[in-house]
Amino acid sequence: MGKGDRKTRKGKIVKGTYGVSRPRPSNTANKPGESKKKTSGKKSAKEKSAKK
Repeated sequence: MGKGDRKTRKGKIVKGTYGVSRPRPSNTANKPGESKKKTSGKKSAKEKSAKK
């Protein structure tokens, strides 16, 4: 039971996978203090001139 064992936590860390023994971190979805930018449907002047 070590780095080569895919079913253990240590093996999953080495392989870079997730599963029952190594669940995905849940706190990365919504961190406090971070908010998604709300974008309006309008394009800025730079985006308009870039298309021409």
